[in-house]
Amino acid sequence: MLKATKDQKQRIAILVKGDKDLKKLLVKQTTGDDSKTSTNDLSHNQANQIIQYLGGKPILYDNWAYFDNNKASHRQILSLCIQYGWTASHPTRGEIANLGSLSEWLKSKRSPVNKKLKDMTPNEVSKIIIALEGMVKSKYK
Repeated sequence: MLKATKDQKQRIAILVKGDKDLKKLLVKQTTGDDSKTSTNDLSHNQANQIIQYLGGKPILYDNWAYFDNNKASHRQILSLCIQYGWTASHPTRGEIANLGSLSEWLKSKRSPVNKKLKDMTPNEVSKIIIALEGMVKSKYK
């Protein structure tokens, strides 16, 4: 599950105009869980639901993990994501690679190349593969 972004949390705070009780109520209603009252408990989609409810424009997710299925190296990255445990349930395909986790990792300081997967050169993609292989190897030591 992709968590709400900093920008989404800020937009919600602006739209509720500092009314913390309203914010807590909206979080409870959107999550369906009375114990969740913070915007930190929201998913990306839930935060956008609240923003739209309050009359704001939703914040689109910048996915860096779009891949080309025709490239073996991109398919290898998806395989490594699954091996590492970055998976999501799909209604018809079972467990698939969680592209949100891969995207967030590509944006992070831990990634050797901070670029969108589709914008990477073959040399940069190989650096990503080597890093993911190291992560998988260290996970199963």
